[in-house]
This record gives sequence, structure tokens and C-alpha cells, in this order.
Amino acid sequence: MKIVMLGAPGAGKGTQAKQIAAKYGVPHISTGDIFRANLKEGTELGLKAKVYMDQGQLVPDSLTLELIMDRFAKDDCKNGYVLDGFPRTIPQAEALTKALKDNNDKLDYAIDVDVPDENIINRMRVFRTCGL
Repeated sequence: MKIVMLGAPGAGKGTQAKQIAAKYGVPHISTGDIFRANLKEGTELGLKAKVYMDQGQLVPDSLTLELIMDRFAKDDCKNGYVLDGFPRTIPQAEALTKALKDNNDKLDYAIDVDVPDENIINRMRVFRTCGL
């Protein structure tokens, strides 16, 4: 089962993604985790991303997509995954769809975690004051 989680920052995508991944025995994949793992391992893609990160810039979509597709090729993704944190924009979604299609692959589900803005703001206040 291949799932992508969509929604605003702070909506709870990561929390839901972890629960879904655990239930179905597939990895929870976040772009942040992918960046950290590639940096730690010193991969070629990680070193390319590091250049942008060290300058305080966003990693370009094309490189982020390369990192994601590389992660999907790992053995633990053979039965699926839950992708969290990408895509965030329509061009990113279109690029992901194309990359999957180019690899004769596709997503099974896209889950939109739709939470009222007021709830997200309140949740973020708790994170900020509690240091979570």
C-alpha cells in the first residue's frame, strides 16, 4: 500500500502517518528523515542537498524528488510506504506522479488531513510553550 499524506503544517500528518505505517507494516517516510539519513551516510545525493541546507536554502524539488525515489527503491518499501512531507505544492505532486509513472509505479491513496486553522494554531501554541 503506497500512501501520501497531505495537509497543512501542524495538521497531524506525521502522527497519522506513523500510525498508518505501523498498522500496515510499511515504513513511514518523511522528507526530513530522508535528508538526515543521506547526510549521515554521506551519500552523493545527501552531499548535494547539504550544499543548499548549509546556505539556509530549500533543497530544490528535483533533488528532493531524487532522494524520495531513491528511498522508495529500498527493500523495506517493496510492500509500500507512507510518504509524509512531500508533495506540498501542485508542481511537486505533478513531478512525483511523473517520476512514479516513469518507474511503472503509482500511489494507492492520498490522504488529506484537513484540520481547521484554529486547531492548528492552538496546537502550535502548545508545541511552542511546552517545547514539544
